[in-house]
Amino acid sequence: MAINNIENSYEQVWLEYKLDKDSSYKRFFSNYYINFSGDISNNIIKELALFTNKKFGYNITECKSIKDSTLILKLVSDKTLGDEGFDFSLTKTQVIIKANNAVGVLYGVFHIIRDVNCNSTILEYNFKSIPQNPLRILNHWDNMSGEIERGYSGKSFFFKDGEIIINERIKDYARIIASVGINTININNVNVYDAHKLITEEYLEKLNTLTDIFKGYGIKLFISVSFASPMVIGGLNSADPLNKDVITWWKDRCRLIYKMVPELGGFLIKADSEGRPGPFTYGRTHADGANMLAECIDEFNGIIIWRCFVYNCQQDWRDTKTDRARSGYDNFKPLDGKFKDNVILQIKNGPMDFQVREPVSPLFGGLENTNQLLEVQIAQEYTGQQKHVCYLIPMFKEILDFNTYCNSKYGKVSDIISGKTFNKTNTGIVAVTNTGDDQNWTGHDLAGANLYGFARLAWDTTLTANQIAEEWIKQTFNNNKKVVDIVSGILLNSWESYEKYNAPLGIGWMVNPNNHFGPNVDGYEYDRWGTYHRADHLGVGIDRTKTGTGFTLQFYKKNEELFSNIKTCPDELKLFFHRLDYNFVLDSGKTIIQHIYDSHFDGVEDVESFLKNWKNLKALIDNKSYKRVLDRLKFQLTHAKEWRDVINTYFYRKSSISDKKGRYIY
Repeated sequence: MAINNIENSYEQVWLEYKLDKDSSYKRFFSNYYINFSGDISNNIIKELALFTNKKFGYNITECKSIKDSTLILKLVSDKTLGDEGFDFSLTKTQVIIKANNAVGVLYGVFHIIRDVNCNSTILEYNFKSIPQNPLRILNHWDNMSGEIERGYSGKSFFFKDGEIIINERIKDYARIIASVGINTININNVNVYDAHKLITEEYLEKLNTLTDIFKGYGIKLFISVSFASPMVIGGLNSADPLNKDVITWWKDRCRLIYKMVPELGGFLIKADSEGRPGPFTYGRTHADGANMLAECIDEFNGIIIWRCFVYNCQQDWRDTKTDRARSGYDNFKPLDGKFKDNVILQIKNGPMDFQVREPVSPLFGGLENTNQLLEVQIAQEYTGQQKHVCYLIPMFKEILDFNTYCNSKYGKVSDIISGKTFNKTNTGIVAVTNTGDDQNWTGHDLAGANLYGFARLAWDTTLTANQIAEEWIKQTFNNNKKVVDIVSGILLNSWESYEKYNAPLGIGWMVNPNNHFGPNVDGYEYDRWGTYHRADHLGVGIDRTKTGTGFTLQFYKKNEELFSNIKTCPDELKLFFHRLDYNFVLDSGKTIIQHIYDSHFDGVEDVESFLKNWKNLKALIDNKSYKRVLDRLKFQLTHAKEWRDVINTYFYRKSSISDKKGRYIY
């Protein structure tokens, strides 16, 4: 990638280096010594050249003498660093970055660039940094047409009109996500429509070019494939995973793919859910389907990532024992230990579908003998679609810190996905990403904090939401204290504020069907027979205890007791686990109906404060970002009022209970 071609119509997000010729850190970037070569080495040198040129106003030079160099980049042999970790140390005149592999040095270089941009005191630094999660993945839901399913930032920068795009933006994207430690991406939609063509010979050459670009930044590339490919592409009349002809077809196809794309990481599969084909059609299990593909891809060191988002979307919700929340555990717990070593189950953070609030999936801790990934969504499908600001890192922190009690020492979700709990190595965390071809990559400028924050948290789950927010703000905007304080205040309160005017007390959904945007209290798209939350004139919520659907019984005993007991179940999940009268008094001292009224008014007031505070930044950040965020916050305020009015009116008419504060609800 030519450095002089880095300026494009799109922005460089947190890699926008701002000139500071007086920086005290210049002395560490006079020259560099490097003892290895290759594509990653070349990209490290280009990044250093770009950084020093933009930040300090000069180009760093290579030094052949390690003694005379100010920045030393070395490959060493240090088992404690693993494959991706790095060792960072300083002397009075030198910065030394050491790693076992080139990608570790790359991460170390991006680390010091980040610290200099944040004006951190690097002079105090001598440490090792090792990623806590082996796999740190971004899933793209891009279609080859160029459209993005659940995309809120423009169109795809991978595909257009049925073709793969190869351009500078792809290279910039690789360096952007590598700068925060992402090591794996899946480039196309899990709901495979036209992208089955990716595994045909016509597309494999360009696919190989993509893998080479990302390999230069330490990133493995995966693709989603259709389980029905033997029928769609191969002309067979079956996709039965135990059928010999089907197995032969997949083996032949994998040999062709890996002959032309030898660095491909593997396949992501969505099967037997929401109309997608899968092994259930043939009376087979998910283990049968995943293991067949895993065997075909194993000789190429490939991996099968198999999503656990499986449920019967046509089930009859009038049956009080029917519960979508149970489906993941019911489908996959009996198969624990039956998957091959190169199969990883990808499990959504909650048992439903990326709602603004839901409990952690009991599959975490429930699966003791299976590789697993935690799947979260930074594309804001149910959290404002990047038209509303909703900083999701506090949510992710709660999920990672949740104790499943599956292990007395390592029972947290973060322990499980790191591989520590059950001694696994094919584990980690994945996000449905929020990028597109918009100028700022994420539609809403503040949504960039979710992309950045997810990646930083994937590397180090001990980082706080506040630490991550401040890092992102300083690099994306500037180090001005007022900017940091105001923007971090907006970000850190935004998830809770969105929840206030959205779905109360863990109910979930209440959005327009299919597009999942805007209030529609009875709008659960798969419920033909009544509301998902089952609200009537007496109460609201779903009994998921042993007297109801029995979902709580899928948790370990301590959590089962926590959620089943109305006295100990957290307020924010009360209506997820219990059906309650509108006059039930919450731990807060409010009745359910008054909480609904108050929270929706409070949420609107929060957005009013976001907008007011943002206006104080007009002279302190660049005008393009200021104006874009201002417009989004104005829209958010209007939309939050709509949410407030629609939901409060609905529950007033259901309950016939007036607001104690006398506010107008019609």
